Amino acid sequence: MTDKPVLGRSVSYVSSYSPDLLQRITRSEMRASIGLHGPLPFRGTDVWNAYELSWLSPRGLPRVAALRVVAPCDCAYIVESKSMKLYLGSFAQSRFDGVAEVSQRLRVDLCRAFGAEVELDIREIDQLVRGVNWLSGTCLDDLDVGIEHYECQPDLLGCDKATGEVSESVYTHVFRSLCPVTGQPDFATVWLNYSGPAIERASLLSYLVSFRNEQAFHETTIERIFCDVKERCTPTQLAVMGCFLRRGGIEINPVRHDTPEPPRVTRVVRQ
Repeated sequence: MTDKPVLGRSVSYVSSYSPDLLQRITRSEMRASIGLHGPLPFRGTDVWNAYELSWLSPRGLPRVAALRVVAPCDCAYIVESKSMKLYLGSFAQSRFDGVAEVSQRLRVDLCRAFGAEVELDIREIDQLVRGVNWLSGTCLDDLDVGIEHYECQPDLLGCDKATGEVSESVYTHVFRSLCPVTGQPDFATVWLNYSGPAIERASLLSYLVSFRNEQAFHETTIERIFCDVKERCTPTQLAVMGCFLRRGGIEINPVRHDTPEPPRVTRVVRQ
């Protein structure tokens, strides 16, 4: 495992199995940047879906599949996404006896990289269409809202005092943030489910749009949204999910919640 970040650098593409390509980043450093110290105020997972996994059969025939990895949010590290792409690409010209051997190699390498046990599932391509679903709740994107802020502004959040207590789900497809290393845009659908004082929807949409020029990793972005909404709007229960579009054949879906049960992670149609 390399300790030299590859994100934002020009690197050679390796096509023979190379687990040392994986690069990890300490979660605690990212959390410190948004004021998170000590016990976490949420539970959750990071769900990775990778669509460019390929290897050779013993006779040299290419095989192709999709990989799903679920890492707990309390593990010590995240994996740098470009290093994951390069690592998965390194399977392309290596021969394996079958899916079981590929799965075992992946499990050993990724548990080591994340610093924890991860769930892992290799899926045939024809299975993927069954994973696409519509999100529950109300879409915020048709609200007539004037936007002035494009860097994170938690002060925009507010409650609808006339409505009182509610339990609802809302989401937006217009979310965008920026990669903290390359500055490239990361588009996502962001979904919230909460119970408690009604959040004023225009204020929530304005707040979520204010991430448009904010630079942060996907995981940190969703954790910041959770913490800001929890502090400013005081819901009794909250779940936040970010369905980020794929880059390099990989999508990452962070989920953070303090609900009794975690929300179901849904692949949206753009993914």
